[in-house]
Formats: sequence, structure tokens, C-alpha cells
Amino acid sequence: MFPRSSGILMHLSSLPGPYGIGGMGKEARKFVDFLYKAGENYWQILPLVPPGGGASPYMSPSSAAGNPLFIDLEELRDMGLLDDADLRTCLYTDERRVNYEWVTRHHYELLHKAHENADAALMAKVMQYAQGEAADWLPDYALFMAIHDHFNLPLADWPDEDLKQRKKATVEKYRKKLAKEMGFYLFTQYLFFHQWHALKKYANKYWISIIGDIPFYVSPDSVDVWVHPELFRVDHKTLKADFVAGVPADMFSATGQFWGNPLYNWPNHEKDGYQWWCDRMRHTNDFYDVIRIDHFRGFHSYWEIPADAKTAMEGQWQPGPRMALLEAIEEKVPGAKFIAEDLGDIDHETWEFIAGSGLPGMRVLCDAFNDAWGNSAFLPRNCIADSVMYTGTHDTPTFMQWYLDQATEEQRDFCNRYMRLHYGDSVHWTAIAVAFGSVCSLAMVPMQDVLGLGADCRMNTPGTMGPENWSWRVRRESLTDEVAYKLRELNAIYGRL
Repeated sequence: MFPRSSGILMHLSSLPGPYGIGGMGKEARKFVDFLYKAGENYWQILPLVPPGGGASPYMSPSSAAGNPLFIDLEELRDMGLLDDADLRTCLYTDERRVNYEWVTRHHYELLHKAHENADAALMAKVMQYAQGEAADWLPDYALFMAIHDHFNLPLADWPDEDLKQRKKATVEKYRKKLAKEMGFYLFTQYLFFHQWHALKKYANKYWISIIGDIPFYVSPDSVDVWVHPELFRVDHKTLKADFVAGVPADMFSATGQFWGNPLYNWPNHEKDGYQWWCDRMRHTNDFYDVIRIDHFRGFHSYWEIPADAKTAMEGQWQPGPRMALLEAIEEKVPGAKFIAEDLGDIDHETWEFIAGSGLPGMRVLCDAFNDAWGNSAFLPRNCIADSVMYTGTHDTPTFMQWYLDQATEEQRDFCNRYMRLHYGDSVHWTAIAVAFGSVCSLAMVPMQDVLGLGADCRMNTPGTMGPENWSWRVRRESLTDEVAYKLRELNAIYGRL
């Protein structure tokens, strides 16, 4: 169980800064300072992996790599790899949203230039890292990305069949042919992890622990599928799947969600003691203090959808690995701390499995009032201590969006009465007070709810793709001492300092 404490949920991409996207530079350290002033103990972020289609960090080309867009360009200038004129080409005046197309183009131009300017001593450190602590994943990732750029096609459409099937001679041919391009990806990953560990060390120095997020599935267009096709339900020749992942209708979508990720070949995972999963968890545990396991119900059962289905509702539940996988992780990654994302369509059997796992689950305040009779498991009076109370998550509406735009009159009335809201009261601060006052050992608040923001600031709407998803950014002027001290006061009142 967590000690009684609280934290803020906000992804790195949402930090302020002049270069179009948040990153691991001085603004990240300023946010740590803000958290320290506010009496917070946790900073929760979304997956740090490179984003996939629609800029989603849950559809990445790698389960292990870091997102190069978060690399602090000013540190590269200080290292002599870029200059001020270079940085000026990457200034983006609109700090309200991330324009991923623009940011990717301009940041990668500078990262390529930094790579060209790297001297032999720095590249020796890069190669030492790639052949040492990152040897189990980085060389394959660098080659995969170099080939991906070379063909400009997703994995399943690569024209060289021997390459898709990783025939040794063909792989070596491309490794030699694309050596320079591989070097760029080795270089950027070295920079990413060097900067990330420095930022995490800074946060930990101020007693701020990082809650990271591990996606349950990987992308069909990923190095994981290319290197380990036997671990996924894909045709070993075409690398295409007949069945894919998603979920049926739930609190997030009335028609279900069609994710499109390849499903796991669980019997093959079981044969080697779930080693791929354990290696993945060990790697993730090395750069987070706590891991939130996304779609934890997938350990128990998963939604299998025909790849050619028109909607997710055409799927069916299939049994997952259940406690066997969890026990393997606990044995091979001892001491790791987890939060189970147990939201969505959860039946009684799955609830029993989640409860039996011993992992703290999630309770979401903006969904607690949908049952105006007070029967919701998310209602603070119905929660248990070994759980995490959120006012909202990256997938839910902001609390103010729910309250103003989505709640029925009956739900809003119940919310007002439960939270003792009166005319003129601040709805979002009252919601935070109710969350902090709950019995849950840990309370987490998205930055949007701290600031009382509405629908235009939602982080993600599940089942949709568009420029609004994953792109929200906080304004620098919003992170004031007044806001920090208001949070600190609530932490003190409710015993969370």
C-alpha cells in the first residue's frame, strides 16, 4: 500500500516551453519544484515510448525505446552539438497544443544535425551504451527504425520477404547498408536515457516519485513483432494478424474500441516463463518508481476482434494468462511497485482476479456520481484504502467537462449534495478536496483538474483520432505559487503531506 500521499498527472508533452512540445529540460525541473511546493509526492506521466499513429504513446514502434521529441535541445546546444541559431529554427509560438507534424519535422532536423556534430568521444559513449546496458533491445530497435525509414512502409508491407522473416544474411546486409542511419537512432536513445535519468534523479532528490505507464499491447508496426513474431498471433510470413485487440462498449465508448494491436500468443509466452514480459517490466522498472499497468484486466481476459471487423462489438472475450504472468513478474522483478488500471468493462470474475492480485486499483471521481443511488465503487465512501483515487484520467473528460457538459441533472444534483457544493463554491477545488479526503491511500489529480479546465483541454478521447488527442499543454503562467500552496493546504488538511 502507498503511504497516504498525493500527486499530479501530466505527461512530459504537456509541459510548457518554446519548442512546440514539453521535454526533459528546465521546464521539467521547474515543474518538479512546483510539485515540491505543493506538497506532492508523485508525478504521473504517460508512456515515454515513441508515439505511433495519431501521436498515441499506446501504439509505439518499440516497447523499450524513449521518445526523441522529449530530448532537451538546449542541453544539446550546451554540449556544443547545436547553436542558438539552430534552436531559433525550432521555436513554436503557439504553446497551447502540440502540432506533432511540425514538431517531429523540426526536432528531427536538429537531432540529425546534432548527430553529425557529435565527436568520436561522444559516439564511443553511445556505442558503449548500445553494446552494454542496452544491448538486449537497442541494436534491434535502431536497425528496425533505419529500415522503416528506408522503405517508408509499415512492417507488414516491407517488400523484402527475407528481411521480414529476419533471415540472417539479409539482416546483416541491411545492417551494413544502413549503418549510418542506425547510428542516429543509437545516438538519440543514448541522449534520451541520459537526460531522463538526470531528470528522475532531480525529482527523487525532492522526494517526488515518478509513476510511469506501461501499455498492455504493442503496435503491429513495431520492432517487438519483427524480432519476436512467435510471441504474437501473427502470420509468421506476412506478419499480419487475423485477430486484433480492443474492448467492447464500456464507460469510455458506447460502441467499443478497435485498437488494432496484435494479440499475444500466450502459450508461447508460457513456454519460457513469460521472459519477454519480465524483461520488459525490468526495463520499465529501471526508469520509473511506480508502474501503472494499462488495461490490467488483459491479464485475466482479453477482447479478441476479427481484423476485418467493422466495429469492436464483433469481438469476444478470451482467457488471458492470469496469475501465472503476474507471479512470474513478481519473481523476476522483485520489489517493483504497481498500480492496476482496472477500469472499463469489468465483470464479477475479473473483479475477483484483480482483488486477488493484491495490486491497488483505480477509482475515478468523475465517474462516481453516474449512479445517483450511491452504489458506484468509485464513490469515496465505497472505496478501500489500498486504491488510488483520481479526479479523472488521461482518457476521461476533465472533471469540469463532466460536470458542465456530460452529467445529467440528476447526476449533477447528487454530486452537489455529496460534495456539499453551494452556489459560488469552486467545483474543481471541491472535487480535489473530496479526492484528497477519501480513504484511498494515494490521490492523483490531472493538471487540467487542478486548473479547473474544460472540454477543450481534455488529453484523449478513446476511440477517436485527431489533433486534439495527446496535444494539450499547460500554460507556464498557470503554474503559480498560489496554486501550489492551495494544493499544499489540502494535502496538510487531509493528512497527505
